[in-house]
Amino acid sequence: MSLDRETVRRIAYLARIRVDEDRLDKIAGELDGILDWVEQLSEVDTDGVEPMTSVTELTSPHRVDVVTDGQCPDKVLANGFDTFDGFFTVPKVVE
Repeated sequence: MSLDRETVRRIAYLARIRVDEDRLDKIAGELDGILDWVEQLSEVDTDGVEPMTSVTELTSPHRVDVVTDGQCPDKVLANGFDTFDGFFTVPKVVE
């Protein structure tokens, strides 16, 4: 795929990148090289290769999904500016 100046100008516009007119040809060449490399990737045989998210086998630790109050209400309320009877108090915002 060969990119011309107008295509590079359009790409720069869409990406909101200001590109000087004298650099359009150089950037077109660089983008052509990148696109050629991407096309080479399509030639790689990936049949039988499972998709992966990492090069090493990782498993995330799981916990039971249970709703709790954290078993530390005093510590939580200690962060509040003003508390009353186990609740945070806030200024009235509705007249």
